[in-house]
Amino acid sequence: MPGLGASSLPGSNGDRPLCVATTGIVTDLVAQVAGGECRVHALMGPGVDPHLYRPSPGDVAHLSAAAVVFYNGLHLEGKMAQLLRRLGRHRPVVSLGEHLRRRCPERLIPVGEGEYDPHIWFDVELWSRTLPAVERALVKLIPEQAQALRRRASSTSRRLRQLDRWCREQLARIPPRGRVLVTAHDAFRYFGRAYGIQVVGIQGVSTESEAGIADINRLVRMIVGRRIKAIFVESSVPERHVHAILDGCRAAGHPVRLGGQLYSDALGPPGSGADTYEQMVRHNVRTIVQALS
Repeated sequence: MPGLGASSLPGSNGDRPLCVATTGIVTDLVAQVAGGECRVHALMGPGVDPHLYRPSPGDVAHLSAAAVVFYNGLHLEGKMAQLLRRLGRHRPVVSLGEHLRRRCPERLIPVGEGEYDPHIWFDVELWSRTLPAVERALVKLIPEQAQALRRRASSTSRRLRQLDRWCREQLARIPPRGRVLVTAHDAFRYFGRAYGIQVVGIQGVSTESEAGIADINRLVRMIVGRRIKAIFVESSVPERHVHAILDGCRAAGHPVRLGGQLYSDALGPPGSGADTYEQMVRHNVRTIVQALS
């Protein structure tokens, strides 16, 4: 793929190879394994919706300069798919979702003919299974650091297993009848399956789909009928549909409240308490438990 060389990018003349990742969630995983051996650059910042994201000229420059590119895949980065495929003819491009599709396809959630829900990071144990793809690509890139890379990958795997256990313990505090998670879009299916929560999204798996009046009314009836305590907004998705449901529930005599903001397709900004993957997961779980218990 034609593009700028590494020397054309600010700070790109160092000895450390440049790794580029699409979302902040993927970037965080890569950085955990890479440590200080690579420069890791995220294309998408806090609050960015990857379903709708379009690469800028600066993104193309970083992708062209990268020694290896990591992305979620499974159509999460819909607008970037063609660019990433073209880039893969010239340098390593690693799809974490494709790694899971090859290794454990039974763990993926189908959403159509040959398509899968891309929000794989919401099942923490499943997300940990993408580590071998990251480790393998980085070891191939800097084989002289193989031992350190493998050690960090193993350490990250242990922390994610601990995080998965913590999620189960915390979410078990919600009474069974109240384990219904209503959010702005259908990003939490893996979360629901892993941790025993019924998940209802206002929009579909991709935020490119729009909720209609019939969808809003159906959810209002469900929330009122089940006496659900709270519903949630997401940091990277507009809130208008959530507020329409809040208004509809109040009109029906059930004043459901806003349970808080969840981070779904993007990490939070620095200082938000959700600016790493682990912090994001803990923030979401605490917010859900507090609102639904």
